[in-house]
Amino acid sequence: MSNPSGRRVIAYVDGFNLYFGLRDAGYARYLWLDIHALARNLLRRGQMLIEAKYFTARISGSSKATPANLRKHLDAKQRRQAAYLEALASLPGLQIIEGHFLPKTMTCKRCHNTWDSPEEKMTDVQIATELLTDAYQDRFDTALLISGDSDLVPPIRSIRRLFPHKRVVVCFPPRRHAKELRQVAHAAVSVGRRTLAKSLLPPQVVLPDGTTLSCPPTWR
Repeated sequence: MSNPSGRRVIAYVDGFNLYFGLRDAGYARYLWLDIHALARNLLRRGQMLIEAKYFTARISGSSKATPANLRKHLDAKQRRQAAYLEALASLPGLQIIEGHFLPKTMTCKRCHNTWDSPEEKMTDVQIATELLTDAYQDRFDTALLISGDSDLVPPIRSIRRLFPHKRVVVCFPPRRHAKELRQVAHAAVSVGRRTLAKSLLPPQVVLPDGTTLSCPPTWR
């Protein structure tokens, strides 16, 4: 049974949509985000965060076929992401749900060389699955969806039709917006710079085994 007084909230965070929104806005200094804190800072009075779910996929490293000018870039991105995901995994109340990348053949327009570039898949499907599963199990009163991906319109429509007492609130990352999401959600807000600034991980995160993870220099 839903609990109107407690307003149980589960946050669903589209990792890549959030990342590219921050990057496109020039907000690299906010990439070292505490996802659980971000969700908490988006709550309204009287709401309680049950869990935050972060959806992403691990970037594949470069291969011998990758052009030299891209190899260093991809490897650096992979290291930054790995450190960030380790830091997030140490947070209580946060579940990381990983999809995967599929190779997409790229061709250089000048030299016509080809190579495989990773392309992220399945995030929207996984978010939709978790939203509907949690709704059926009555785990939330309000779903907080941090994304600007219009592919998530169908599961929101289904929740509104099947569970009229539950709410879905969309929180648009910087530089991300979808008119269709705003129209289908019960409410929509934008994640502002002040909220981001309050939601950062400490510059150094110490894991239970004593390992120290530091915010990448390019994210400071």
